Amino acid sequence: MTASSAPPPATDHHHELVEALQELHRAAGKVSFRKVSTLIRGRDDQLSDASHETVRSAVNGLRVPRWETVHDIVVVLAGLCSPPRDEETERARFLSLWRAISEGESGALKSFQELVNGGWGGEDGKWTPELVMGAMINPFNAIEIHPSLAVPHETLVSEDDWVRLMLRQIEEQGAEHTLRVLLHMLKGDYVGAAEGSPFGYSNPDREAMEAHAAFQYGCQEIQRRLSREPNLLAESIRAMRADETMDRDDRAEMLENESDPSLMREVMIVTPDTWDEVSEEAHHMVFGYLIKQISPVGPFGLPDAERFRIIWRVPESPAA
Repeated sequence: MTASSAPPPATDHHHELVEALQELHRAAGKVSFRKVSTLIRGRDDQLSDASHETVRSAVNGLRVPRWETVHDIVVVLAGLCSPPRDEETERARFLSLWRAISEGESGALKSFQELVNGGWGGEDGKWTPELVMGAMINPFNAIEIHPSLAVPHETLVSEDDWVRLMLRQIEEQGAEHTLRVLLHMLKGDYVGAAEGSPFGYSNPDREAMEAHAAFQYGCQEIQRRLSREPNLLAESIRAMRADETMDRDDRAEMLENESDPSLMREVMIVTPDTWDEVSEEAHHMVFGYLIKQISPVGPFGLPDAERFRIIWRVPESPAA
C-alpha cells in the first residue's frame, strides 16, 4: 500500500467502531465481503447498496462509513453469527459507536426518545452508559426527597411546558443556580410546603383523599387488633350501645344497618382471615363499632401512625 492509499489516522471513537465491526465479522465466520454485499442487497429493509469494496473499507477502517452502511453490515452479520445475535440490540449498540465519532461521548448516549422506547439497557447485567448517567443524575441518590412531594395531585403545567420553563430559568440564572434551587425544593423547602401541597397547589379532592386514607389505616389497625383480641368486636358493640355521646344520626344509621340480617351475618364472621371476603358495607359497620373517632394530626407525607390518631371504643391495653 502506497502512502497515498494509506487510511487516514483513526480517532479513538472510529477505532472502537472498527474493532466492534471486526469482532462481529469474526463471530459471523469471516464471511467474504462480497457475500455480505450480496446479502445486504437481498434484504427488504436495506438502507444502502453497499458494494463489497464499501463493506471492506468499513470493516478495515479505511474510512468512516455512513450510518446506512454500518446498519446494513451489522444486521447481516448479526444474523450469520452462531447463535444469531439480536438485530435490534446490535443495531442500537453500533449506532452509539457510530454517533460518538462525530459527537463525542454525548453521542454515544441514547437520546431521550431512545430511552423512552428502549429503556436504560443493562438486561445482561452489565452497566450501560445510560445506567451510569441515570444513577448519577437521579436526585434520589443525592438527597432525601421530602415525602410530601409524593402526594397525588393534579399538575399545573405539562411536562413540555415545565422543560421549557427550566430551560428559560437556566438561560437567565445559570445551570448551577437552577439545579441547586431544584434540589433545595426537593428537600422540602418549596412554595406551599407549610400546607403540605407542592408549589401551593390546593387539591379540591384533598378531604376525600384524606378520609379514604384514614379509613384504610383504620381498617388496617382493626385487623391488627382483631388478630390479637378475639372478643374485641363484641366488646366494642356493647361499648357503642352504651355510649351516650354518640351522634344521633350516626346511631340511627347504625340501627338501620343492623336491621339487615345478611349484612349482620357478614359482620359477625369478620376476622383478619375473612376480611377480604366480606363486603365494603361490612367493613364500614365494623369500623363504626370499633372506632369512635379517627382524625388527622399530622401533614401529608408522615407515616400513617403519626398522621392519624384513633380513639377506640375499647382502648387497647398495653399487654395486647
